[in-house]
Amino acid sequence: MVSRALEDYLKAVYELHRQYEVVPTTALAERLELAPASVTGMAKKMAEMGLLTHQPYQGVVLSENGLSKALRIIRIHRLAELYMVRMLGIPWDRVHEEAEKWEHILSEDLEERIDTLLGRPVRCPHGSPIPDKDGTIATPPNHRLIELRLGQSAIIEEVDDRDEDLLRYFGELGLFPGVRISVVRVAPAASLIEITINGKGVSLGREAADRIYVSVLE
Repeated sequence: MVSRALEDYLKAVYELHRQYEVVPTTALAERLELAPASVTGMAKKMAEMGLLTHQPYQGVVLSENGLSKALRIIRIHRLAELYMVRMLGIPWDRVHEEAEKWEHILSEDLEERIDTLLGRPVRCPHGSPIPDKDGTIATPPNHRLIELRLGQSAIIEEVDDRDEDLLRYFGELGLFPGVRISVVRVAPAASLIEITINGKGVSLGREAADRIYVSVLE
């Protein structure tokens, strides 16, 4: 049985694979808020367990077994977030921390019941794809809002759910998955991008715009 700590590592490596083919242990340590030496030690242990491969001085890559376990954790987390928003009326900026607890304790039976109750959803409230029970998952968008050029339009597909304050801010601005935006001004020197949402102008800093994934409209 995989411990909660190992599950946290697996999920973090999976999420970082979005940015890195081989996940640096320094990036993993930063994500988990742990000392690099501790992360390196755990990576070696997980490699011995067959959950990932550890490449010294380079980083880690999930094994097939590790990926399978990571996807189930991700599935429960995102189902839990959607259940809390849709069925319990909890705001989307307050469900991440609770889902962090659910992902470690939810039984397969309860997971199936929640999935059925929600109608077999394919995305969580923040737009992230929910893996199927067999581990199949849609490819997430990899184009960030900050990368858009002047005059481009796009649809918001996904919003990073880890920063509660930022999520609340996005909600106040109406920056939800499915919303169309257009870039009307780019100020690289000031690290700002100005967009319009339903005719209203909004300025976002680099950190905020880097947390929103979009599909570009031609």
